[in-house]
Formats: sequence, structure tokens, C-alpha cells
Amino acid sequence: MKINTGICCLLLALAACTSQKKLANPANPIVANVKSENAIEKAAQQFLLNDSNLAAAHLGISIYDPAEKKYLYNYQGDKYFIPASNTKLLTCYAAMKYLGDSLVGLRVQKFSDSSFFIQATADPTFLHPDFKTQPVLDFLQKNSSRQFRFFNGKWNEKPLGFGWAWDDYSDDYMVERSSFPIFGNVIRIQTIGNDIVINPPADRLFPLGFGESDIIPPAFNFKKGKFTFHRYLNSNELIIKEARSEFKYQEIPFITNGNATAVDYLKMVLPKLNLLTGGNLNLSSTYNIHSQPTDSLLKITMHRSDNFFAEQTLLMVSNERLGMMSDVAIIDTLLKTDYKAMPQKPKWVDGSGLSRYNLISPQDFVFVLEKMKNEFAWNRITTILPTGNSGTLGGLYKNYAGKIYAKTGTVSNNLALSGYIITNQNKQLIFSVIVNNHQASASAIRRSIEKFITDVIDKN
Repeated sequence: MKINTGICCLLLALAACTSQKKLANPANPIVANVKSENAIEKAAQQFLLNDSNLAAAHLGISIYDPAEKKYLYNYQGDKYFIPASNTKLLTCYAAMKYLGDSLVGLRVQKFSDSSFFIQATADPTFLHPDFKTQPVLDFLQKNSSRQFRFFNGKWNEKPLGFGWAWDDYSDDYMVERSSFPIFGNVIRIQTIGNDIVINPPADRLFPLGFGESDIIPPAFNFKKGKFTFHRYLNSNELIIKEARSEFKYQEIPFITNGNATAVDYLKMVLPKLNLLTGGNLNLSSTYNIHSQPTDSLLKITMHRSDNFFAEQTLLMVSNERLGMMSDVAIIDTLLKTDYKAMPQKPKWVDGSGLSRYNLISPQDFVFVLEKMKNEFAWNRITTILPTGNSGTLGGLYKNYAGKIYAKTGTVSNNLALSGYIITNQNKQLIFSVIVNNHQASASAIRRSIEKFITDVIDKN
């Protein structure tokens, strides 16, 4: 059988022309997606996969188009990573859904005309300096002539989370959790003029002692110097140690002692309050004292990446949904309900991401962010999440305010960024980039991710 080579060549040429016309047609959405995917892949290669700082690291990237319901790019997006504070996105969604418009600051049962039963709710805002109005304090002051019996509520947790680094106990990013936080469960030490001021006053509950390298006598008012404060592991005793830099300000977590310290402080704030402890409420006859707008807490949590607020927020969700304060119980419940359809079932152990036991994939974060977008107003989301050059994105994405809304995550040698971007072609995309086990500086990794994300914004 003879084949007419001239006809074959003509047919191949016509097919090539048709294919070229199709590829050049911007109205074809499939072709447009192919172009977009190629551009994103090129950017990933240029700024991340070929970055020498990331050569020995583990990297996961997912870029998702929610309008098209498809991934534009995936590089190990289905693998598990330590997500650090990106874990707060899971906590944030649960809070947006289950905490209502305002936080329950206290549950109250009127026992008689002269007495109340009050129950803690894990609300972290009581007497916290970030919140100027204090409805719970107002309620207690208004009724200070009456007797109060205080209950912790169903507290089924430990002060420190599963997998937290024990030797960070005195650092301000690892504050103890409790059912009734007060002052944010920290004492604040600062210089005012030539004096050192400890607030709330620590003379009774936080005695000062001597450390091995003390250079300053244990007094509350002394001249400035190069020193720092530290707390003993098993007590609230503070010690003063020599430091390389001049002291200015410090926050030190205190041991909550099953809320005993909080109750002592409450009695100090309201010395006339007749306060007893122990017992249980009849929850069917209680009413709520609301404290702060929910989103005011969530905005601070996400902009500052506040671990304490995130932990207490998850406990509040647990209290509202399950009637008890338990990370284990509420995480198990959420994974079986709201997060049941996650692409990869995560290992999720705390509300903040302090634990390295957390293992979550980039595609899981895309899932949560898409749920958030579908269920809540965009204006609410963009108020809670930081944008370019704000919050934990300060100094980054300076010319991209309004183009990116994202949550950072950082623990030693691990870094993450997940959120939303609006491209120059006005496409809204969801992304997650997680880097584990790098040995470069965190700032260098952030800059590499910034170059990748801004290139995606600019060219899509």
C-alpha cells in the first residue's frame, strides 16, 4: 500500500496551524489555565525549587482556583508538613463558625437576691490590656456587695499543650492555658523613667529572688541596667539575670495553679468581692455575660500570631460546642464534622501551632480557606487576616496591600504561609506554601516565598 507523503504533510501542517490558533485564543478557558499553570510552575522553579537555601529542605506548594474548582499548581501539596502558626487557620474557622458575634466572658446563675454562681469560659480577654472595655469586670463591680461562688467549669486540659517545648515555659509566646485567664496569664515588666514597674503588682504572688548571674538587688524600683527577668520552672518566683542588652519590657507567663492565681488576683482587683470557690452550676438556668466582639479577638490573634489567644479560642469553641474545655475532644469533633472532607486527614494537636506534632498538608489549608471563603463574608475574612505590610506580614508585600491576605507560620527551621491572593487579572486564588527543615535564615525563606507569590500575582 502506497502512502501519499504530500497529503500527509499537508494534513500535519493543517493540524499544527489549528493547534497554534487554539493556543493563541485567549477566550478558550482551558488554554488560559494551561498558560497560568505554566507561569506558576516557572515561578516555582525560579524562586523556590532552584533556591539554594531550600535545596535540602522539604517544600510543599498548592495554588488553587476556587472559581474553576481546580489546582493550578501542586508540588507535594498532598504531603504532611509541620505547619507552625498556620494551624491557627483551623482554629480561626472554628471560632468564626461557633463563637457567635461576641465572646461569652462568664456564665452566671442567680442563686438568690444576694448571691450568684459564676462559671469560667476560657475567655482570654478579662483584664487584658488589649481590651479597654471590660463587661465582666463591670458586672462583678456592680454586684460586689453580693456573694459569688466561682466554678472553673469542666476543665479537661493541661496548662501546657501536647508537644510544647518544656524549656520555653518562661517565654511570652508559651503562656499557660486556663479556664479563667486574667491579665493574659502574664505579668508585664517595663521601665518607666528610671524605675522598673511590674504589673499587676508582683510583691505577694511573684516574689523576686536571685539567679546565678544576678547583678541587681531584688527590689521593685531600681535604675536601668543590662539585665533580664526569668521565672523558676515550678514556682512563680522571679529571678534577675545579667543580659547583654538594656532592659526595656518583658512579659513572663505565670503558673496558673488550677486558676488559684487568677482567683487571688481577682480578689486583689476587687478586694470587697465576697468570692468562694467550688461546686457546679445548673447550666439550664444560666445566662451569659458577653465580653468582646469575637472578630476583635480573632484579628489580634491572626495579625500578631498570638499563641495564647489561639489556644484559649479553641478551648472556648470546645466549651460552647461540647460543654467542656478540651483540645483533644474538640479537635476530634471538628475532624469528624467540619473537617471530615479534608484531602489528607491531619494530625492536629493544639490551637496555636506551637507543637511540632502537628502535621498538615498544603491541600488541607486550601480546603479550610475555601470553606472560610464560602461560608463567611469576604469583608470579615480580610479584616481578620493581615494583608501586605501589616501584622506578621510587616515589611513584606509592601506594594501588595489588598492583593494578599494570609497567615504566617514560623518555628525553628520551619516556615509556612497560607491565604488568598488577588492577581492583576482580578483572579482570586487560594495558596499554601510550607517549608520544613531548612537551615537558612527565616527572613531569607520569607523573601523567596514573597518573590514567588508576587510573581503569581503579577503574571496571572
